[in-house]
Amino acid sequence: LRFPFLPRVCLATMLTSSRSLASPQTIQQFCRFASTEGSKRATMIPGDGIGKEISESVMEIFAAAKAPVEWDVVNLSTQSVLPGQPLLSQEVIDSINRNGYGLKGPLATPIGKGHPSLNLTLRKTFGLFANVRPALSIPGFKAKYDNIDLITIRENTEGEYCGLEHEVVPGLKQSMKVITRDASLRVAHHAFKVADQCNRKKVTAIHKANIMRLSDGLFLDCCREAAARYPHIQFDEMSLDAAVMELVRSPSRLDVMVLPNLYGDIISDLCAGLIGGLGLTPSGNFGTTSSIFEAVHGTAPDIAGQNKANPTALLLSGVMMLRDMGYGEHAQRIENAVLRTIGEGRALTGDLGGKSTTSEFTRTIISLL
Repeated sequence: LRFPFLPRVCLATMLTSSRSLASPQTIQQFCRFASTEGSKRATMIPGDGIGKEISESVMEIFAAAKAPVEWDVVNLSTQSVLPGQPLLSQEVIDSINRNGYGLKGPLATPIGKGHPSLNLTLRKTFGLFANVRPALSIPGFKAKYDNIDLITIRENTEGEYCGLEHEVVPGLKQSMKVITRDASLRVAHHAFKVADQCNRKKVTAIHKANIMRLSDGLFLDCCREAAARYPHIQFDEMSLDAAVMELVRSPSRLDVMVLPNLYGDIISDLCAGLIGGLGLTPSGNFGTTSSIFEAVHGTAPDIAGQNKANPTALLLSGVMMLRDMGYGEHAQRIENAVLRTIGEGRALTGDLGGKSTTSEFTRTIISLL
């Protein structure tokens, strides 16, 4: 299994003045770093809605930073799904298999009807068993909480999202929740490996084993088994409802969290809210041979094509990808520019309380590289 993470260098960024950045907070603690020569290819999936605008912004910033990444831009969107045809085209599959890296914009998911989730299909197709979502406060940007420093690690392939539903009789629907020992143990070991390499002190397993004793009980048993191999890391267990309350009341009491699929989806979004929203949150999905980094916010069709979108989430996810590729210096330059742009209020899009356009935000970051 790949564990592309580094011990963290610092916990927070400190702005020594309105114009200078010292001791930068980095996403590097979540990715492998190794010196790399030459360039690498990555698959870019713009996605739906604002995806085209924010992916173009990211590629423009990467080019300005001279990041050695060549892009395969492929089409995957709700509009590209045709009745009776595979959800993923052979072009998408071949590109990600060939490159091993993908960067993905938002994909729309039909609600209550239509084709299955394209995001879920990508995770299953490429065996992306762990979703890693850091939630780190940006100094200078006012959010509900300060000094948030959390990692959510979510099992990515099964649980309630396995897609097994049927109608028993008219008026009675049944949805299956699947928890397996293999998948649970795999993500549990991944969580402790991340905590170990990031010098984290505690891993908390979030569950509802008091109610779902067999399924969540198995997940919890696997977490306990993994914890036994890391006696220097504190292991805690917490019910889902208690964890939600604790995150709102005193988030500093939690550190690394490992969760089944549905709970991880909910808790990771809650953590994003603590730092200012999904527009500031990077995300990486890791498998044994491929990784796909993504913006986890929605497609925002109401502002699509209007030059109003915030590309930060996709850009910081790209920073995670760069570090995983071994391009740490380029990643750091881009990240520093993003943090200064937002932390100093130089250019803020509407969702961040400003009036800047996507183009203005992009140009400001490039000017600070």
